[in-house]
Amino acid sequence: MAKAAQASIYEVLTIDKDGKEVNIQGKTTSFSYYESVLSPNITASLTFMDTGGSIAYDSNYDKQERLGSIYNALPITSGEKVKFRIRNSNLGTLDFERNPLIINSASNLSQTSQQNAVLINLISQSSLTNQNSTVYKKYNGNIGNTVGNIIKEYLGTEQSKVRIDDTSNDYSFTGNSYSPFELIMWLAAKSVPSEGNAGFFFYETRTGFNFRSIDSLISQQPIATYYRSDAFAANIDNNINDFKIISFSISKNQNFLNTLKTGVLNSRNIYFNPKTFEEIEEPFQFTELIKSLGKDAEEPEVDTDISSGKFTRTHFDILDIGTHSPEIDGSDNNDPTLWQAQSTMRYNILFSQVVNIQVPCNINLRAGDTINCNFEIVTQSSKEQGSDDPVQSGKYLIIDLCHHFNPTKSMTSMTLVRDSYGLYSKNS
Repeated sequence: MAKAAQASIYEVLTIDKDGKEVNIQGKTTSFSYYESVLSPNITASLTFMDTGGSIAYDSNYDKQERLGSIYNALPITSGEKVKFRIRNSNLGTLDFERNPLIINSASNLSQTSQQNAVLINLISQSSLTNQNSTVYKKYNGNIGNTVGNIIKEYLGTEQSKVRIDDTSNDYSFTGNSYSPFELIMWLAAKSVPSEGNAGFFFYETRTGFNFRSIDSLISQQPIATYYRSDAFAANIDNNINDFKIISFSISKNQNFLNTLKTGVLNSRNIYFNPKTFEEIEEPFQFTELIKSLGKDAEEPEVDTDISSGKFTRTHFDILDIGTHSPEIDGSDNNDPTLWQAQSTMRYNILFSQVVNIQVPCNINLRAGDTINCNFEIVTQSSKEQGSDDPVQSGKYLIIDLCHHFNPTKSMTSMTLVRDSYGLYSKNS
């Protein structure tokens, strides 16, 4: 097995401007690649050092055929393609050679007479396509089918690179000049899966687009297990174990006041019907959420006023029935009183526990995957030392992910979430 956290290999790393490719493999000092289930597009950034004499100036800018830096002589403006293939031993390859990322911005971090440092921010091609697309059409029918049609019609993504979970509810609406990303993320909060609770994420990974229900994501089998112990931590650079947790921090841990504020435990939605001028009240309780990443979720013990049914949050909204066609209005799942409170609560409770970890680079990991984390128990007992903490350990969902590459080592940073404590759940 290869040494953990070793430097990855840039097999391909070029900037392509109008068919003119410039190799920056040996000049790149850092490369970071980002995915998030909260973002409809992937991003990346890189920095490279240039000592000049790399490339002839574009003849449109200079007639003397002099050599200059890549940043000035190419020149790098925006819209150039960056092709790359980065391999990390036996833990995957990040390959964007055939589908390069696009330079969104480039800035000169520092410059002397002998060298300059350049920062480049990258976006996926789909981001540009989305920005140049406007949806005006009217859509009817199943939300999942609608999302698939929008992606196909406006983003031009191959069907093999799109994963959409089945939805049970219909929805009718007009595009109203929104972008595809805006519409799909708007629909995500309105979607009810064929099984489980309302609430979807729309996001992009290196394998394509995903329109996935929260319950579907947390029900996945973990693709890897990572370990945190003092034995690993003391041997960061030389340990051959690629699945150690090098560092971690807990950024959120069951914030009770925020839980009450967002109405996770006990909330209600009050809707105004513009057609009948009636108010509709829909209560919703924590116990109606079924799926859990940890042990079966339990409602915390709280003050009797709260536990007896006092609402901690009231949401007000207007029913958007004006966009519904008559044949769809009769669908129960289309009724926002049934999905809005549920999806709001599902999003909020998912982030009950937030953990940030750093591990040796594993390109096989993607946002939206689940992993197991085994944290060593804190104890003075020699018999218990080395055992897993039964509360903090268990299955987590990857919300954000960043692969960091530099000349000496490569790391993967992740933000992990889950809705409850414990090692085991009925969904594991």
